[in-house]
This record gives sequence, C-alpha cells and structure tokens, in this order.
Amino acid sequence: MGNITLKLLHTTMCNKDTKERFHPQQDAGFTLIEILVVILMIGILSAIAAPSWFSFVNRQQVNKANDAVFAALQEAQSQAKKTKLSYSVSFRTNSTTKNVEVTIYSTTAGISTWKTLGSDVGANSNQLLLGTNLSSANTVNPTSSTVSYPASSTSTQITFDYMGALPTLPTPPSFGTPIAPSTDPPGLKIVVAVPISANSTSPSSVKRCVIVETLLGTMVTAKDSQCS
Repeated sequence: MGNITLKLLHTTMCNKDTKERFHPQQDAGFTLIEILVVILMIGILSAIAAPSWFSFVNRQQVNKANDAVFAALQEAQSQAKKTKLSYSVSFRTNSTTKNVEVTIYSTTAGISTWKTLGSDVGANSNQLLLGTNLSSANTVNPTSSTVSYPASSTSTQITFDYMGALPTLPTPPSFGTPIAPSTDPPGLKIVVAVPISANSTSPSSVKRCVIVETLLGTMVTAKDSQCS
C-alpha cells in the first residue's frame, strides 16, 4: 500500500513538473510594445475613417438645411394661396450668431421676426454658407447668373402672389440667362453650402439648393455643381 502511494505521488509530481516546463505561467497583462501597437493601429484607423465621417456629417447638415429652405418656400406659397395675399420668404445670415435665418411674411405687412433655419430638424446652420444668384426679389443678377456668397436678406427674397405664382407686375421675374451648354435659364436659387474651412466665405463642392423654375412657382431641389 505504501509503495502504491509513493508511486502515485511520484507520478503526480512528474506530471506537474512537465506541465510547468511546457506551459510556464506568465504574469497577466500587456507589454508596453503591445500597447503601443494597439495605439498605433487606432491612430491609423482614425486617420482613414475621419474624413469620410466628417464628409457624411456635412452632407447631413446641408440636406437638413436645404429641406428647411424648401419647406419655407412651400409655406410662403401656401399662405399666399390660403389668404389670397402676396407672401414673401427671405433668408439671411445673422452677423452675430452666424446662423442662417428665415422669415415668412405678408408682403404688405413686412418682416416681423426671424427664425433660425432648420433648428426644428437639428441643422447647425451656423456652420453653413448662404448663397443666391438673386440681386433683388424674384430677379436673377443680370450681370452674373452664378451664385454669390454670402447672401444678404435683400437679395434672398422670393415673393408669391395671391395664386401662389410669381407676380408679373409691377416688375416681371427674371430667371437669368442660360449658361452654356444649357439652354434653360438657371432659375431663382437659394443655396446652402459647406465652407472650404472654418470661418471661410468660400464654399466647398458640397452644396444643396432650391430652384424656383417657372412663373407658376414650380420648385425643385438640386445639389453640388447644379447649385453654382
């Protein structure tokens, strides 16, 4: 019995020595090199993903703002039809807050209050540029049909008559001169764009716009090069 016990004890000790020899225990945790490699990999992935993410966020912002421009124009047109009065919508950039603002009002009553564009849909309009190709209400700039930045409130007014169309009197609307190779007038454009850099007044290629195309007040949305 004693011999058997000694043999079992000897076998157990040998197995233990073998396990420790081929599977030595190590301290838990990571080495400094492993940590540095992980940090380096995170930095590389961030550098690759960041531009795409910022581009996505910018597109979302201009899409929201442009939806708000379209909704404001539709609201002014609807109010004109409903009340049988001339209604106008104007846009501007607040010189203090840098927010793009909008106001809808009876043309005879005049402007009362301004509202931050797209605030109800989460658009950060203070990060966007407001542009237009108008020189006055319903009139494309006669010397240049291209969009200019920044736009003032006096050059971003679009007015609808009591039928929701563009009034032809006393001054008929001007949709601008066709820009080759197109044979169609550019239309009345209200544009929101991402600036090329922070605090810049020059737009990047990311643009969205609403274009009033006809005397009946037909509106379409466009993007990027179509908003130039």
